Amino acid sequence: MKQLRAYLNSLSTTDQAAFARRCGTTVGYLRKALSAGSALSEGLCINIERESKQQVRCEFLRPTGVDWAYIRGTSSLALADEA
Repeated sequence: MKQLRAYLNSLSTTDQAAFARRCGTTVGYLRKALSAGSALSEGLCINIERESKQQVRCEFLRPTGVDWAYIRGTSSLALADEA
């Protein structure tokens, strides 16, 4: 979540709002989640990573509960499935 906080803080207020809108949420929601340490949904994590051009990675937003390596196709299990 530190990456998200740093990324948001690097943007102007206008750019923060536009970024949040492209992610399907609001700056207020993101700031509240940061303050409370709330887990973001998988979909929102993916949107944030995409819209930040991978400056904020899913693995840092939600480090537990999702097998991001499998979803990315980079885990040994996912690679074995391709064989």
